Amino acid sequence: MDRQRIAQRLIEMRGNRTKEEVAQQVNISIRALESYESGQRMPRDAVKLALAHCYGASVESLFFQDKLHEM
Repeated sequence: MDRQRIAQRLIEMRGNRTKEEVAQQVNISIRALESYESGQRMPRDAVKLALAHCYGASVESLFFQDKLHEM
């Protein structure tokens, strides 16, 4: 799992929404979102699910797609 690629994907998926909007919808702090978008931390599973739901994507496409392509 490449944290920098995942971080970039999260930034792209956020699009025009503010960090505040996403953090509130996902029920996390802005600081936590920033740490995911910078690649410093990986969200726990419940947050992965919430982010995927927020962005209308699957957990696999957000966090594991590169890994699946390698197989």
